[in-house]
Amino acid sequence: MTNAVNALLVVLQQAVKADAALMVALGPQGISDRTVRPQRFPALVVGAAEARDFSTGEAEGSEILLTLEAWSAVSRREAEGLVAEVRRVAGGLPEGLDGFRLVNFRHRRTVSRREVKAGLFVAEAGFRAVVE
Repeated sequence: MTNAVNALLVVLQQAVKADAALMVALGPQGISDRTVRPQRFPALVVGAAEARDFSTGEAEGSEILLTLEAWSAVSRREAEGLVAEVRRVAGGLPEGLDGFRLVNFRHRRTVSRREVKAGLFVAEAGFRAVVE
Protein backbone atom coordinates (compact mmCIF):
# COMPACT_ATOMS: atom_id res chain seq x y z
CA MET A 1 0.00 0.00 0.00
CA THR A 2 2.87 2.36 0.67
CA ASN A 3 3.91 2.21 -2.97
CA ALA A 4 0.42 3.42 -3.87
CA VAL A 5 0.97 6.48 -1.64
CA ASN A 6 4.28 7.22 -3.34
CA ALA A 7 2.76 6.77 -6.80
CA LEU A 8 -0.06 9.16 -5.88
CA LEU A 9 2.39 11.74 -4.52
CA VAL A 10 4.48 11.59 -7.71
CA VAL A 11 1.42 12.26 -9.89
CA LEU A 12 0.21 15.03 -7.58
CA GLN A 13 3.62 16.71 -7.61
CA GLN A 14 3.75 16.49 -11.41
CA ALA A 15 0.31 18.09 -11.65
CA VAL A 16 1.33 20.94 -9.35
CA LYS A 17 4.56 21.55 -11.28
CA ALA A 18 2.67 21.51 -14.59
CA ASP A 19 0.34 24.31 -13.46
CA ALA A 20 1.95 27.66 -14.28
CA ALA A 21 -0.25 29.75 -11.97
CA LEU A 22 0.39 27.52 -8.98
CA MET A 23 4.13 27.44 -9.64
CA VAL A 24 4.26 31.24 -9.80
CA ALA A 25 2.76 31.33 -6.29
CA LEU A 26 4.95 28.53 -4.90
CA GLY A 27 8.21 29.17 -6.68
CA PRO A 28 10.65 26.44 -7.69
CA GLN A 29 10.07 24.39 -4.53
CA GLY A 30 6.57 23.41 -5.70
CA ILE A 31 5.17 20.80 -3.36
CA SER A 32 7.54 19.24 -0.84
CA ASP A 33 7.42 16.38 1.61
CA ARG A 34 10.12 17.81 3.82
CA THR A 35 11.06 21.13 5.35
CA VAL A 36 13.43 23.14 3.21
CA ARG A 37 15.74 25.54 5.07
CA PRO A 38 15.35 28.42 4.73
CA GLN A 39 11.66 27.90 4.08
CA ARG A 40 10.13 30.14 1.45
CA PHE A 41 6.47 31.13 1.77
CA PRO A 42 3.93 30.41 0.56
CA ALA A 43 4.71 26.70 0.77
CA LEU A 44 2.85 23.50 0.04
CA VAL A 45 3.95 20.54 2.17
CA VAL A 46 2.81 16.93 2.30
CA GLY A 47 1.55 16.17 5.81
CA ALA A 48 0.20 12.89 7.09
CA ALA A 49 -0.49 10.03 4.70
CA GLU A 50 -2.41 6.96 5.82
CA ALA A 51 -3.03 3.93 3.62
CA ARG A 52 -5.72 1.38 4.42
CA ASP A 53 -6.59 -1.89 2.75
CA PHE A 54 -9.64 -1.32 0.57
CA SER A 55 -9.58 -4.59 -1.34
CA THR A 56 -12.70 -6.22 -2.69
CA GLY A 57 -13.29 -9.81 -3.69
CA GLU A 58 -12.29 -8.92 -7.22
CA ALA A 59 -9.45 -6.41 -6.87
CA GLU A 60 -6.77 -5.31 -4.46
CA GLY A 61 -7.11 -1.70 -3.46
CA SER A 62 -6.07 0.99 -1.04
CA GLU A 63 -7.79 3.94 0.52
CA ILE A 64 -5.32 6.75 1.04
CA LEU A 65 -6.02 9.60 3.44
CA LEU A 66 -3.64 12.43 2.60
CA THR A 67 -3.13 15.79 4.25
CA LEU A 68 -1.56 18.70 2.40
CA GLU A 69 -0.48 21.77 4.36
CA ALA A 70 -0.54 25.17 2.69
CA TRP A 71 1.62 27.65 4.64
CA SER A 72 1.55 31.43 4.35
CA ALA A 73 3.46 34.23 6.04
CA VAL A 74 0.84 36.72 4.81
CA SER A 75 -2.68 35.53 5.60
CA ARG A 76 -5.15 32.74 6.12
CA ARG A 77 -6.70 33.80 2.81
CA GLU A 78 -3.47 33.08 0.95
CA ALA A 79 -3.14 29.64 2.58
CA GLU A 80 -6.76 28.77 1.77
CA GLY A 81 -6.27 30.08 -1.76
CA LEU A 82 -3.41 27.61 -2.27
CA VAL A 83 -5.70 24.79 -1.14
CA ALA A 84 -8.32 25.94 -3.65
CA GLU A 85 -5.71 25.88 -6.41
CA VAL A 86 -4.56 22.40 -5.44
CA ARG A 87 -8.18 21.22 -5.49
CA ARG A 88 -8.53 22.64 -9.00
CA VAL A 89 -5.34 20.99 -10.22
CA ALA A 90 -6.14 17.68 -8.50
CA GLY A 91 -9.45 17.51 -10.35
CA GLY A 92 -7.50 16.54 -13.44
CA LEU A 93 -5.19 13.87 -12.03
CA PRO A 94 -4.60 11.05 -14.48
CA GLU A 95 -6.12 7.65 -13.79
CA GLY A 96 -2.85 5.84 -14.40
CA LEU A 97 -0.36 5.78 -11.55
CA ASP A 98 2.90 3.85 -11.60
CA GLY A 99 1.55 0.31 -11.22
CA PHE A 100 -1.83 1.44 -9.87
CA ARG A 101 -5.10 2.92 -11.08
CA LEU A 102 -6.55 5.99 -9.41
CA VAL A 103 -10.25 5.31 -8.92
CA ASN A 104 -11.02 8.69 -7.34
CA PHE A 105 -9.42 11.60 -5.53
CA ARG A 106 -11.71 13.76 -3.41
CA HIS A 107 -11.34 16.67 -1.05
CA ARG A 108 -12.66 15.78 2.43
CA ARG A 109 -12.12 18.89 4.50
CA THR A 110 -9.98 21.97 5.06
CA VAL A 111 -9.07 23.40 8.45
CA SER A 112 -7.14 26.65 8.67
CA ARG A 113 -5.50 28.33 11.63
CA ARG A 114 -2.83 30.76 12.70
CA GLU A 115 0.34 29.33 14.19
CA VAL A 116 1.00 32.00 16.81
CA LYS A 117 4.56 31.00 17.77
CA ALA A 118 5.71 30.87 14.16
CA GLY A 119 3.67 33.88 13.05
CA LEU A 120 2.35 31.87 10.09
CA PHE A 121 -0.98 30.72 8.74
CA VAL A 122 -1.68 27.14 7.69
CA ALA A 123 -4.57 25.49 5.88
CA GLU A 124 -4.62 21.71 6.24
CA ALA A 125 -6.52 20.03 3.42
CA GLY A 126 -7.56 16.42 3.78
CA PHE A 127 -8.03 14.30 0.68
CA ARG A 128 -9.22 10.74 0.14
CA ALA A 129 -7.96 8.65 -2.75
CA VAL A 130 -8.95 5.15 -3.76
CA VAL A 131 -6.45 3.22 -5.86
CA GLU A 132 -6.46 -0.29 -7.29
